[in-house]
Amino acid sequence: MPDVSEQEYNQQRLQQVNEALGSGMFVYVRKLLQNMPAYDLALILESSPAKNRTVLWQLIDPDNHGEVLEELNEEVRKGILKSMRPEKLAAVAEGMDVDDLAEVFRTLPDSAYRDVLNSMDSQDRSRVETALSFEEDTAGAIMNTDTITIRPEVSVDVVLRYLRLKGELPESTDSFYVVDREDHFIGAVSLSAIVTAKPDIIVSTLIDEDVEAITADMSENDVAQLFERHDWFSAPVVDDDDRLLGRITIDDVIDIIREEAEHSMMSMAGLDDEADTFAPVIKSTQQRSIWLGVNLITALLAVAVTSMFEGIFEQLAILAVLNSLVPSMGGVAGNQTLTLVIRGMALGHVGDSNARALLIKELAVGFLNGIIWALLIASVVAIWKQDLALGGVIAFAMLMNMTAAGAAGVSIPLLLKRMNIDPALAGSVILTTITDVVGIFAFLGTATLLLT
Repeated sequence: MPDVSEQEYNQQRLQQVNEALGSGMFVYVRKLLQNMPAYDLALILESSPAKNRTVLWQLIDPDNHGEVLEELNEEVRKGILKSMRPEKLAAVAEGMDVDDLAEVFRTLPDSAYRDVLNSMDSQDRSRVETALSFEEDTAGAIMNTDTITIRPEVSVDVVLRYLRLKGELPESTDSFYVVDREDHFIGAVSLSAIVTAKPDIIVSTLIDEDVEAITADMSENDVAQLFERHDWFSAPVVDDDDRLLGRITIDDVIDIIREEAEHSMMSMAGLDDEADTFAPVIKSTQQRSIWLGVNLITALLAVAVTSMFEGIFEQLAILAVLNSLVPSMGGVAGNQTLTLVIRGMALGHVGDSNARALLIKELAVGFLNGIIWALLIASVVAIWKQDLALGGVIAFAMLMNMTAAGAAGVSIPLLLKRMNIDPALAGSVILTTITDVVGIFAFLGTATLLLT
């Protein structure tokens, strides 16, 4: 069998499932889905039209429902949850980790949430309430309470006997957390240290006191940066009194990084990062119309500036031909800077302390690019139209707009961040407006002064 990419393989498998569904071969589809991992099942659900999702969900093994719900994006998950009875969802929740429970239950409407809670036993109800007690997008919301704690005064032999009695370790366990009798976090002991130490060694002598605990109210983006900085596999989470609450593992952090990347990419287009690819037509139209309307308003502003120079268009028709060139070049240059700055802000590279240096640097880059492209375009126009003055006009406008684009590309995301507005969502719209207005005004304004 020839080598195929993962994406091609997924498309082939999706086509296979859809063709079988269309032929009514439900038993065959059930067998196809039976051995797939949860991520692949979620991918098939997200890649299928809404009418097929209900059938597919019924064909997926109920034992896998919890893991699949964890992998689904929010919009698709909402649609699936609407079709589930409270007692079914309560049964699914039994095997889910606390952090995944919180993510799923936050998408439930209040009425459904209460019905599901009433269908749960007291232990599961307590797990859900614990999971939802922390604010969304914080360390507490993504942590897992399934962790092993040990006392500092016990021996390695006691720990090993306890582990053998327990039978298995929680997933992604690389360390055990040492706590006192009030559950105050003391430090961590690596799994390798426990396994390789002599049985009579006391745990307190193996503690790595340099392990840094994460507070439950820390933002998930800060958590991801700490994992990247320290190359952690897992990290403990504590409350304000340093009591151990749970732990965060690398798989949770990978999800955060992936979601942040999707958010930035979708926000650039004015879309929700949880948007359903196969959402109903009316809903998709409503979601996209908002930013299309904002873009129309900003475009009308550029048109209004252009209309101020209607007279010169009648005298020099060539200006109408060249009028889009300067704003277009400024828009591309500005978006390059904007993307660079938003990425730097997301990685923690850009802040108030170095914003001034970055602004000066991007002004210089814009000015230098402006000189290069102004000379090139001015030469082309001057030779084409045998008009040095026209070449000089477009050169000046290009220089001004490229410089303005560099300044705007830095200042817009920083200002939006201070106003608690997502720069990825609104930055490109504002930037395009600035480069359009500056470019048109600089070009037509200079032409009006020098060519009439």
